[in-house]
Amino acid sequence: MDVRAEEILKKIIVNYILTGEPVGSRTISKIIQEGLSPASVRNVMSDLEEMGFLAQPHTSAGRIPTDKGYRYYVDTLLEPARIPSRDRALIDESLSRTGGDFSEAMEIIPKLLSRLTSQIGYVIAPPIKEAVLKHIEFVRLHEHKVLCVFVDRSGVVSHRLIEVEEDYRQADLERAGHYLVEEFAGLTLGDIRTRLVGLMAQEKATFDQLLKNAVTLGTRYLDAEQDDRRLVLEGTTNIMKHPEFSDMETMRRLFETFEEKHRLVSLLDRCISQPGVRVVIGSEADDPALGNLALVASPYSLDERTTGLLGVLGPTRMEYERAVTLVGYISRLLSSLLTSHPH
Repeated sequence: MDVRAEEILKKIIVNYILTGEPVGSRTISKIIQEGLSPASVRNVMSDLEEMGFLAQPHTSAGRIPTDKGYRYYVDTLLEPARIPSRDRALIDESLSRTGGDFSEAMEIIPKLLSRLTSQIGYVIAPPIKEAVLKHIEFVRLHEHKVLCVFVDRSGVVSHRLIEVEEDYRQADLERAGHYLVEEFAGLTLGDIRTRLVGLMAQEKATFDQLLKNAVTLGTRYLDAEQDDRRLVLEGTTNIMKHPEFSDMETMRRLFETFEEKHRLVSLLDRCISQPGVRVVIGSEADDPALGNLALVASPYSLDERTTGLLGVLGPTRMEYERAVTLVGYISRLLSSLLTSHPH
């Protein structure tokens, strides 16, 4: 693509992001630096449409960007944005208030991102198998139902109701919890699971009732948690303000997807192996319900081996420069805070 076509594509995308209306050649002719006539701009727009970067929703209308056009814009034409000093001060003050407490950060960051972008802000916790055990306890709720309370090294508290075959006394549950903390505190759940499977194979576990209870309850909890990921979304009602989602059927499918968080987590997990800020646009999500959406995601570090994701979800007609800059800044700041505060 030559420089003139790039400039026209960028002007169209920026204008469309601001107005939500198809952009005509006359509008571009007035703002382009080269001073091209509307007819010349129209020829370039036709070429861009043939190449798949633009679409014309109606014969008499101007052009709008396609997903391919947005992709080219994000990869090639996007320029780093400056975070306004007032927004930067708000982010710095809000995150410093957490004191490196990850649970509090998970509540604050989605609200911050939603407020600063007028989109949906989200944070996804690291995979549970990477969580490091600090404390665990079991509470008898029913003769075959036990509530497990797990606290990881960063202070995140998780609850899980597990069903058990045996009717445990509360005293036995407390001893099993103490045993697991004494033996395995400081290990990841993945490592603990491996150790418990090894203990199950030992003859001692058959005769030592305390060990047997701890192994049974611990493995039952880990089996239930191993595929779980915590996702916090904030600002889902912001989507309703965008005309792209005014159709009730589109809106219904979208909110169903928000309810089925595992679909979003699956999509977000595809980004986690990539360093830096990543952008997924419309059809690239490979999910019809998310076809009009774009997401901006960046990994953050909880410690030297644990990584989660945070970012922004909104329509493909998104202010990418601002979203990419904010997501990148907050992920770096959060990583710095979490790794500088011992858990």
